[in-house]
Amino acid sequence: MKTSDSETLSLTHSARQLRLPNEAATRALGGRVADFLRPGDLVALNGDLAMGKTVLARGVIGAFFSDVTVPSPTFTLVQIYKTDKFPISHVDLYRLDKLEDVFELGLEEALDEGVVLMEWPERWGAYLPVDRLDITLSMPNAQSEMERMAYLSGSERWMDVIANV
Repeated sequence: MKTSDSETLSLTHSARQLRLPNEAATRALGGRVADFLRPGDLVALNGDLAMGKTVLARGVIGAFFSDVTVPSPTFTLVQIYKTDKFPISHVDLYRLDKLEDVFELGLEEALDEGVVLMEWPERWGAYLPVDRLDITLSMPNAQSEMERMAYLSGSERWMDVIANV
């Protein structure tokens, strides 16, 4: 039996939308995602400025440490956190103007050794790995300026993660 392209896509790609009523919920989502991470994973954090990408990354990183300060990597571009399991590279590509600048950050090596949490992943262009978890944060028409919507999508590897966070 032949399946349509949309049916094939649904078998190999998964998506879910979650309401995040406050910053604590955004951080908690990051903590739940952390439970599923393994070396080689890329989590692409999408959304406009001030949507909570760094807050979500703090939740992921905080799941591995009892007390850690997680600054935004906007100016350092990369912050590395060495966990007992693997290193986590928190990357922010916002300030990069040229694709060549991205290659100088050593992201391929970071993925070989550990996990990469990437803010502004679209700056990596066509080199962005297809096998990744995308989390897009947006502000719905909400009664609270802290409320966000998280849209999680990913390839087959991420189906279990998306279904269970």
